[in-house]
Amino acid sequence: MLYLIAEWLKFEGLSNLFRYQSFRSGAALMTALLIGLVIGPKFINMLRVRQGKGQPIRDDGPQSHFAKRGTPTMGGLMILTALICSMLLYMDMSNPFVWACIAVTVGFGAIGFMDDYDKVSKSSHKGVPGRVRLLMEFVVAGVAAWIIVSQLNTNLYVPFLSGRYIPLGPFYYVFAAFVIVGAGNAVNLTDGLDGLATMPVIIAAGTFAIICYLAGRVDFATYLGIPHVPRAGELAIFCAGIMGACLAFLWFNAPPAAVFMGDTGSLALGGALGAIAVAAHHEIVLAVVGGLFVLEAASVIIQVFWFKRTGRRVFRMAPIHHHFEQLGWKESTVVIRFWIISLVLAVIGLATLKLR
Repeated sequence: MLYLIAEWLKFEGLSNLFRYQSFRSGAALMTALLIGLVIGPKFINMLRVRQGKGQPIRDDGPQSHFAKRGTPTMGGLMILTALICSMLLYMDMSNPFVWACIAVTVGFGAIGFMDDYDKVSKSSHKGVPGRVRLLMEFVVAGVAAWIIVSQLNTNLYVPFLSGRYIPLGPFYYVFAAFVIVGAGNAVNLTDGLDGLATMPVIIAAGTFAIICYLAGRVDFATYLGIPHVPRAGELAIFCAGIMGACLAFLWFNAPPAAVFMGDTGSLALGGALGAIAVAAHHEIVLAVVGGLFVLEAASVIIQVFWFKRTGRRVFRMAPIHHHFEQLGWKESTVVIRFWIISLVLAVIGLATLKLR
């Protein structure tokens, strides 16, 4: 909004300043951070009053988690409020990539909200049936994929190899929707400990802020041998907004958490990362940068598959962060070590830009 106002009024100094995506990225991060910190306390008090008992705790979960009874959930609403306000202020709203990411973020956030509300109102951890939720997610992701792919080609680019790609044709629409839905649910599964999902999302968003900026610049993209995506640089501002909103949330979500993100936040943030990766033509790199999310999701798939076939468990408990808790690791130990893994994977993901 401020970007378009500056352009329309032709304020020479202000207009020139707002043309720089780097400036608007920094401004979006700080704005989202400040908004989140300001609204946080009142937001948490409101959630605590309205929810009463807070998020239901799994009966089969680690015993240490029962001490968290009464902690309110749906903290993702705080993240989305700070993020959307920041986006509206600093992003070029004429960019179709922006609208696609908004559609996924708000759409997945709404689906997560329905799931959280069902859990809280029924005092159950089951929520909306999985098939219903997946169907709604694929509808939202399908619309976003159509918007994004209409601006791109349908090639799947392979990291570490310059100019190599797999032509997917019409199947690319399905693939893009799958990436968005998969990312949303992978982050959702990771969000099981205080601060566990928040920092890896910040790290992934920071990594893709760099990737989107470089992919949007024809000079840098040509030099690095990565696909050039015109107007993708605007998504660096979106990533910065995610970082600021999540940093503000982490202030209140740090152990012991005063509020949980809930599916409202985790689904929205994961879906947003998936949409950004598709728009930047770096879908495979997302699997590297977000390798922790992939590991969490894979642990659940393996556990369910193996248990149904043999009646035995591969892990003591899934997702895998609970497995390490059952092995005796403290919650803070699991969280910090998983943060370190996320940071290492982000560095590897960035290395794909040059190692070709």
